[in-house]
Amino acid sequence: MTSETTSRGAETRNQILTVAERLFAEHGVFAVSNRRISEEAGQGNNAAVGYHFGTKADLVRAIVRRHQLPIEEARRRMLAELGDSAEARDWITCLVRPSVEYLGTLDSPTWYSRFVAQVMTDPVMRETVLDEGFSSSVRRATDGLNRCLPSLPPAVRLERGEMARHLIVHVLAERERALASGDPTPRPDWESAAHGLIDAITGLWFAPVTEPTA
Repeated sequence: MTSETTSRGAETRNQILTVAERLFAEHGVFAVSNRRISEEAGQGNNAAVGYHFGTKADLVRAIVRRHQLPIEEARRRMLAELGDSAEARDWITCLVRPSVEYLGTLDSPTWYSRFVAQVMTDPVMRETVLDEGFSSSVRRATDGLNRCLPSLPPAVRLERGEMARHLIVHVLAERERALASGDPTPRPDWESAAHGLIDAITGLWFAPVTEPTA
C-alpha cells in the first residue's frame, strides 16, 4: 500500500467521522443510515462506512476516541499537578475542565457535546460512551473526589453521581446548540462555562440530604 493510498484512506476516515458526528448530533444515532453518512461524506461507495469502521457501534466508538485522546492528555496533566488534594472542588475541576476547555479549542460550530447527549439516550450506545469515557484519569479523579465528599447514604451518592453526569452532558450540549444557533448563552466563553459547571456540581455534592420516606 502506497503512502498516497494510506493518506487517502485516513482522509476518508476523518471525513466520515466528521459527517457522522454532525448527523448523529442533529438527528440521533439510529435515525441516520450508513448510506446517508457515506453520501454526505462525498463517498460514491455506500458501503464506505462499514468498510472503514465496521458496525455503527464501532463508528460511535471511533468518534468518542477521536475527542477523548486530547481530553485525556489534559486531565493527566492536571492530575500530575494536583497531587493528593483534600479539596473536592479540585477533583471536580479535573473531571469537568478538560472537556470544556477542549470544546473551546474547536472551530465553531462544534457537535461533540450534542453527539454525546444523543448517544446517552440510547441504552446500548450509552454503554459505549461510558466505557470509552471512564478512563484511568477519570477513575483517579473520581476516587479523589470520593475521598473528599461528606458521608452520604449509598443511594444518595449514586443519585448525585448520575445528576452530576447529566448536568455536564446537557449543559455543554445546550451551550453548543446555542452557540451554533447564535442564541445568547449564560456564560461568555467556555472557560467561564467551566467555572459555572464546577460551582454547580460542587454545590450538588454538598447539598443537604432529605431521606426518602416510605
